[in-house]
Parts: sequence; C-alpha cells; structure tokens
Amino acid sequence: MNVRGNLMPELNIIVQKYGGTSVGTPDRIKAVAERIKTYTAGGHSVVVVVSAMGKTTDELIALAAQITKKPSSRELDMLLSTGEQVSISLLAMALHEIGIDAISYTGSQIKMITDGNFSKAKIESIETDRIMKSLTEKRVVIVAGFQGIDTEENITTLGRGGSDTSAVALAAVLGTRDCEIYTDVNGVFTADPRIISSTSKLKEISYDEMLELARLGAAVLHSRSVEFAKKYNIRLHVRSSFNYEEGTIVMPKEEMMEKFVISGVTAKRDEAKITIWDIPDQPGIAARLFSIMGQNKLYVNMIVQSTGKDNKASISFTVLKSDLDKAMGLCEDLNNELGGTAVEAKKDIAIVSAVGVGMLSSYGVAGRIFKVFSDRKINIEMISTSEIGISCVIDEKHADLALKVLHKEFIEAEQQ
Repeated sequence: MNVRGNLMPELNIIVQKYGGTSVGTPDRIKAVAERIKTYTAGGHSVVVVVSAMGKTTDELIALAAQITKKPSSRELDMLLSTGEQVSISLLAMALHEIGIDAISYTGSQIKMITDGNFSKAKIESIETDRIMKSLTEKRVVIVAGFQGIDTEENITTLGRGGSDTSAVALAAVLGTRDCEIYTDVNGVFTADPRIISSTSKLKEISYDEMLELARLGAAVLHSRSVEFAKKYNIRLHVRSSFNYEEGTIVMPKEEMMEKFVISGVTAKRDEAKITIWDIPDQPGIAARLFSIMGQNKLYVNMIVQSTGKDNKASISFTVLKSDLDKAMGLCEDLNNELGGTAVEAKKDIAIVSAVGVGMLSSYGVAGRIFKVFSDRKINIEMISTSEIGISCVIDEKHADLALKVLHKEFIEAEQQ
C-alpha cells in the first residue's frame, strides 16, 4: 500500500474506530457522537471508522444461510457490506443533531482498493482526495470499515476484524501516527479478566507482543491491523467507548518505558491436534504434508516431528477445529499412501501461551513455565517457542488453571 506521508499537519488529524458494541444501539451511537464532539472542540480533524451495529454481521450471515448453504462469495460480500452503511449514516445523523458537520462514505466512495479475494480481501491503496477535501471543509469524515472495492469495482470485505485494519490503513495514508480503537474493554489486559480476577491493564505493549497475543487467542485487536500499524509506525490506543479512561497504547518496543518478562498470558481453544504415526523418516515427507495443507488453504499452527525406530517418524500439528474434518481426510490419504500406522485427532486441547519482550534479556523462563505446570500435574503435549513467546499444548480441562499459575508466577510476582 502506498503511503503519502503527512499530508496537512496543520489539520491535526486523528483516526478513531468504533466497534459493533460501541454503536450497537441508538443511544450508544449518540454517545459516540458526543465523544467525537470533544475532539473537534479540541482542535482535531476527526476521521471515524465504524463497524456494523451489534450483531448485524452475524444476522446477515444467518439470513443468507436461510436462502442457500453455499452463497456466492461475491454476493455475500455485497450483503455484509450493508451493515456498515447503516451505522455510518446513523452516526452522521447523530453528529448533525448536536451541531457537528459530518459526512459518511462507503469504502467504494473513498476508493479503498483491495485485491479480489472476497471475504478476505487485502487493502492495496486508498485515495485521500475526497477525505482531505471534507476535512478542510471542517467536516467529520465517517468511513465504513471492513469493506472496499477491487479493480473491477466489486464490493469486497476484509474479514473479521477488518474495521481495525481499515482504520490503521487510513491513519497511514493520512500521515498521522494516532489511531484510537474503541471497543467494549478498557484496554489490553495481562490475561482474560473473566478467568483471572487479578489481571491488570497494560499502559503500553509492543507491536510484536500484541501480534503474538492476537495470534494466540487474545481477541482485543485483529492481527492484520497490528501488522499494518507496525509497518507504518502507527500508535494504536485501545480504549473503551463506555468511559473516558486511558487505555493501552500499542507501540514500537523501543518507545516503551517498561518491559516485563511476561506481559500477557492467553489460551487458544479453537484448534485441534492431528498426529500421523509411523510414516517414513526421510527428506521431503514433511514438505509434502504441509504443502498439501497449504494447497487446500488450511491454517497450520504448531508442528512437532519425532523420530522412532526403524526409520519411522511421527508428525503432530494443530489446525483449526473448523478445518479438522478436511485436514483428517487429507492426512488419511497420505498416511495410506506412505504406509503409516494411524492418523489420530484430539479436539479437547488448548494452546496456553506466555508472551513478553522481556524474554529477550531473561534466562530460565521456559524452565519456570514447565515447573509450574509439572507442580500442578499439567502434562505438556507440544511446545513452540519464539523470541518473545512460549506456547504449550495441554488438555483443555487444565487451560484455566494453567493461565492462573502462569499469571501468578510471572505477572503478579513481578508487580509486587
């Protein structure tokens, strides 16, 4: 995506994104309008990206399902894009009602150009002329998130979390570093508050930590939006739309004041483990297996290969539970061809992870993690590591306990 740089610094542009819960009712839309008014009164030029109201997207998907089990991807995008059109127009009306000039635009009207991959489109460019003209006319610009158009002017959607990505992309092309993401939580927490009551809100977190947490199950921000922010050096301020408290700023790790050994722990429960037993231990087998997975557009996360006797090997890996049946069929075919003994699946797993940039300068973190699990008789089935994260596949029934002991061992102890 081409970025023009700081177009008109005197405008003091800020980009804000409001999620579905933030605009879920007429009263909430009015509250968002009042918040925007405080920014215009403070001298900001405001660009707002809005999601569909509440559960509108889910309701539209369910509506399509009543017509057909296999909707055309193009027509499904056409349908889903209407949710944001409702919310942007209502927000513009709410701003007009309190004396703020505002104008709403769909993705096509601002020429948010994407590739042609329906339901999972990627942004390629955004025209800024129409937005800048409206900003110079002292208008609040409201843009429909989650959507764009391809080069043939077909409406496309960006997938779940696409409104976050729309907002960050707009901040990049408009040349501002500031993008506020409003949601129904007060920021990024060290763990899920529904599981751990002693969790605490982080004042700041690095792009890499947020990417790891998002990839590993934390649902605060979509990973694609964080990747955009990192690439274009956009500071993301994650805040609640239901109060005026400060949230969490996602930023380069070089700008962070505090770097904890572990910044957050999370559990991913939407994956299953597949194991192929006793296939030939020779070059090219793993490449073939995972090439087949890739060709069939199956997401693969953790991978472990072990060598047994008689030049045989076993390979375990995780896939999304929604892809399990398809992946098992492909693995059965390959197993039969290679003469393996069995293909097994296990659904009741969780991937529990600890993430922190402080790992880069700390010793013994893995040993401490494995010890607290061992002390609670939590068996580790698979292990994956990165520079700033350690993930363990365990039985799903132990997931909450694992999160609590990790949080106590690393985060609560460091805060004392």
